[in-house]
Amino acid sequence: MANHKSALKRIRRNEAVRLRNRYQHKTTRNAIKKLRSETDKKKANAL
Repeated sequence: MANHKSALKRIRRNEAVRLRNRYQHKTTRNAIKKLRSETDKKKANAL
């Protein structure tokens, strides 16, 4: 476990950044899957 104040802050910050990155990564992957599975060009362009 971290002993320094800055190390504790870094742990908290890294967790927040990690969660944000996971969210962005997952939503991007889902959007790409949705786009690739779309057969109608007009709907694909709307995405």
